[in-house]
Amino acid sequence: MRIIALFILVLPAILATYGIKLMRDAFFGELTPFFFHIVIQFIAGLGLFVGGLVFIAGFILHRDRKRKLTKGEKNNRYSS
Repeated sequence: MRIIALFILVLPAILATYGIKLMRDAFFGELTPFFFHIVIQFIAGLGLFVGGLVFIAGFILHRDRKRKLTKGEKNNRYSS
């Protein structure tokens, strides 16, 4: 079960890393054969990066809310 959870977290991280690579290549003018214009390559890379980042951040937020570690709740372990 933990292997599946690890795969679910690693896959968006790999996609976000590939998005960074696409944006870097578009910035330096290297066109990937899959895309037909550099601007589209940059936008696709930005989408992959933001999508992976949002997925990982949402997972961490969901986990913290489940364990009641976020601020703003009455039963917070950090409140006095």
